[in-house]
Amino acid sequence: MSGGMAELRDSGIMIQLAHHAMLKMGINADEVWQRLGVTPEVLQDRNLRTPHDAQIIFWSVMEEVSGDPDIGIHLGENMPVYKGQVLQYLFLSSPTFGEGLKRALSYQRLLSDASQASIEIDSHQASVKVESASDKVTGLRHLNECMVLGLVRFFEYVTDEQFRPAAIEFTHPEPENCSEHHRIFDCDVRFGCSENRIRFDDSLLDLPSLHAEPELLQLHEKLASEHVAKLERQDVVSRVYKVFGEVLETGQVNLDDVAGRLDMKPRTLRTRLTEAGTNFNQLLADYRCNLAKRLLSGTDESIDEIVYLTGFSEPSTFYRAFKRWTNQTPVEYRNSRRS
Repeated sequence: MSGGMAELRDSGIMIQLAHHAMLKMGINADEVWQRLGVTPEVLQDRNLRTPHDAQIIFWSVMEEVSGDPDIGIHLGENMPVYKGQVLQYLFLSSPTFGEGLKRALSYQRLLSDASQASIEIDSHQASVKVESASDKVTGLRHLNECMVLGLVRFFEYVTDEQFRPAAIEFTHPEPENCSEHHRIFDCDVRFGCSENRIRFDDSLLDLPSLHAEPELLQLHEKLASEHVAKLERQDVVSRVYKVFGEVLETGQVNLDDVAGRLDMKPRTLRTRLTEAGTNFNQLLADYRCNLAKRLLSGTDESIDEIVYLTGFSEPSTFYRAFKRWTNQTPVEYRNSRRS
């Protein structure tokens, strides 16, 4: 991925829903989050966006900790229905299920930068196709099963249980035992297909919403647009952080060079960062601070090496900056974390 591209991320609401499901299923959620480096503060952050490629390690840890070969579909079964978010309101205030679906798909970035869902209609049958923009994540069985089940349950919720899938199609091979899939989806479930799809009768698209409200719909569309615009403003922050990771060790980190790597004019980058509510120096300080903390608490790297890795030219400059950030010296911080 080049410096000009933002990292694909998913809405943090997903790990919050997964947390509820783990507790309900009696899975040791603390062990899962500890192994993934997710803190309680992170779990409560409503604006959290998690790296999409982290799905790979998440599902590996989930299968190991739970000992459940069907953990994806079981987690999906126990997750609370996705509610209280702007996509739900768009559905409910639209005149029909089909209209709500089209609107929600226009704003799917609110859920994930990587999910690419689309609707297709063919001879009285409609289908929602679900893909991932990441080649690494595309064939992840547990993710696909959990995500498709989450969508089906959400569609049932917004249609007052009138939505029924006609068939579910998955790209991954058929598991040894697929009785749970047939029990949970209660329809034809196919494996080894060319795409992940939820197939349903196209008459469901005309299903009127009991909560349709034109004025509220306008308000919800405006809100969804504002949320997407906020994510776009945050993209530039992610891209700047990525460049920091590539050039920090050279010690030569300035706005002009970073703007050049992002194919932007320095003035444009400065404006974009202001729109995102920050500035270049603040981002650089935050990045260095977080990197230093991570290296001090999670590795045995020497202080001299950490000075180099965080892009400081002199140990004394690093010490002063770290004391300003944390009110502790690097050694005090490392010892407090180790104890």
